[in-house]
Amino acid sequence: MHVKLPGAVAAAFLASLLSTESARAADADATARVSFLAALPRAAESVALSEAGPAEAQQTAAGAAGSSAAQTLTLEQAHDLALKGHPGVAAANYRALAATEVFKQARSGLLPQVNLYGSVVQAESENTRILAGGLNNPSVLNRAAYGAGLSQLITDFGRTWNLAAGTKLQASAESQNAQATREQVLLDVDRTYFGVLQAQAVENVARQTVDTRQLLLDRVSILAQNTLKSELDVSFSRVALEDAKLLLQRAQNDYDSAMAALSTALGLREQQQFNLVEQAPTPVAAQADVGPLIDRALHDRPELASLRDERDAADRLARSLRDARLPTVSAVVAAGEAPSHDVRLPGSYTAGGILLSVPVFAGGFYEARQHEAELRAKAAAEALRAVEDQVTRDVRIAWLNLNNARERLRTSQALSRYAGNAYQLADARYKAGSSSIVELSQAQLELTSAQIGETNARYEVLVQQSALDYEIGGLLTGMAASNPAAD
Repeated sequence: MHVKLPGAVAAAFLASLLSTESARAADADATARVSFLAALPRAAESVALSEAGPAEAQQTAAGAAGSSAAQTLTLEQAHDLALKGHPGVAAANYRALAATEVFKQARSGLLPQVNLYGSVVQAESENTRILAGGLNNPSVLNRAAYGAGLSQLITDFGRTWNLAAGTKLQASAESQNAQATREQVLLDVDRTYFGVLQAQAVENVARQTVDTRQLLLDRVSILAQNTLKSELDVSFSRVALEDAKLLLQRAQNDYDSAMAALSTALGLREQQQFNLVEQAPTPVAAQADVGPLIDRALHDRPELASLRDERDAADRLARSLRDARLPTVSAVVAAGEAPSHDVRLPGSYTAGGILLSVPVFAGGFYEARQHEAELRAKAAAEALRAVEDQVTRDVRIAWLNLNNARERLRTSQALSRYAGNAYQLADARYKAGSSSIVELSQAQLELTSAQIGETNARYEVLVQQSALDYEIGGLLTGMAASNPAAD
């Protein structure tokens, strides 16, 4: 319903309206300048739900739903949760422990071997003879006896020692693999943590955009009702508002998806809500030369340390198989009692001797096995060299990406400032009637795009910095430095 006002009354009304709307627009602009990186209040479930029983979980969830305070989670706390509860970390630790047991098995060949024996033999008749079989004692006599035997390896010319040394290196390699797994988990936590903060900030920008465009629609609608603006302006304002609502809906979905990814990165089966704390890791100082970072990566990356151990273990195995073609010397001692025995047998026995075993011919088995191990050791050395080249490349790319992200952040911050100024000028021109709604809508769109771009650039710097820390093998080192009490 359109109401026609007299000229003087319309002028007064318009002046009052413009004054009021200018004040509201100024408030909206001031609100838009509020840091869009502030955390949004959200209800969060307690982390204890993952460890509570079904009844306790329901009670805790009900209490959390009724409470307005959200549980906060810092980056250090997220790291601790992931390292303690992530199944990938637990599996890597178990594999490292299993490899240690393999080393103990190989080392046991260097230690004395003790066995207990017992036998009860009942022959069908005296002087029973075995008429078939290999070369052995052909007599079977009635007896009941028990005893013990001890054997000790004297020397096998390094075969067992090299085998044990190789398995020890394999255990060290598995330990380094576990370290690499922890580094990878921490990188995933950093990415998802910053991803949630980024989605949260974009949602905040989208919400402010909706509020600003709703204010513009209300203002234009009032002016159109008094024939001071056209219905075309109202239509453009409604289109802009609905577009902002779509942006907000996408931002909310992105936030929920990022929170689900964070829960998985923390090792939680069910998605949980957290109120994250804006907290950046210790920044890596910008360097003009990437060489020191590459040197650090080649020295500290656990994957490279694991491959070095695997190369050395393969070399030790090759030596062990080479030594398998040499003689083996061992000492054997046996002793026991026979409480029930044939009169022709003694009541107790003791024996000892030195055993010498010399492999002479096995159809080329020993030689082929040795050559196989030597070739695999050479392959392990080449694989190490290939990964070192890849690490050098990855560090260089991560360093370039971080520098580029820093440059883009500075550019996007300048773009955001210029877009804000352009929007203020467009809004003032539209209020003065010297521009169309199209110009104002375009300025709003560019401001929103610039703010989202600045948000993405800010968190891209943090993600790329974490990626560079990972590439040089410094995520766990930086975590220990920032939280020395964790040890």
